[in-house]
Amino acid sequence: MLDKLITSEVIKVKERCEDWREAITLGVNILINEGRVKKDYEDAIFRNFKELGPYMVIAPGIVLSHARPEDGVLETSMSLVTLENPIEFGSELNDPVSLVITLAATDSTGHMGALANLMELFMNNEDLNRVIKANNKEEVLEIISKYSK
Repeated sequence: MLDKLITSEVIKVKERCEDWREAITLGVNILINEGRVKKDYEDAIFRNFKELGPYMVIAPGIVLSHARPEDGVLETSMSLVTLENPIEFGSELNDPVSLVITLAATDSTGHMGALANLMELFMNNEDLNRVIKANNKEEVLEIISKYSK
């Protein structure tokens, strides 16, 4: 399932961003350009950060940005961005962030399999570090394929 959502078209590696807002925009723009979410989705993610704080920084070095299906999701999808230089998101426990995953789901359950696969990857420090340090999309896809069931 994970390899159906994270494909070559939605991966960027070693990107340079000035701040967390630019990193979020980059991840969402991948999905906008692929026709999978509307611009409204980015606005909703920023609203969530403003209202709720950096709760989307789910583990050390990892942000899982998302909003609700009604906020502009056209198709269940994900993007994956690794950052050249880690960025502060305002999370006391989990900053700085090196990996930005943007999740867009059309409902509350259809993406759960892929999310479970992603969590397995996050729990394997060796593979997670290989994703973060990858020099190209092919390296990321090779690791993703191990977690696609």
